[in-house]
Amino acid sequence: MTRRNNSILNISEALNEFVKKNKLEKGLDKVHVRESWSKLLGNGVDNYTTAVELKNDTLYVQLSSSVLREELSYGKDKIIKMLNEELGKPLIKKLIIR
Repeated sequence: MTRRNNSILNISEALNEFVKKNKLEKGLDKVHVRESWSKLLGNGVDNYTTAVELKNDTLYVQLSSSVLREELSYGKDKIIKMLNEELGKPLIKKLIIR
C-alpha cells in the first residue's frame, strides 16, 4: 500500500506507513506500555516503579515496595485489561510483578 507522486498522504498515514515499513511497531509498543502504566496507575504506584519492560506478550514490572507488589498482584487481570484498553490492542497477556 505505497502511495506515490500524485496522491497526498496525511501526516498520520505517512508516519504509520514509515513505522510499518521499518518494523518499529514493537519498539513503539514498549514506549506506549511504559506511558500507559504511569498514566493508569498514577504517581503513587509510579514512584515505586523501578522498571517496566514488555517482552513478547508478557509485561514485567519491578517495584521497590513489597507491600505495593503484594497489593497489585491481587488485581493482575484487571491491570492487564486496563492497559490493553488504553493501548487499543491486546498486547499484554501476562503480568509479572517483581
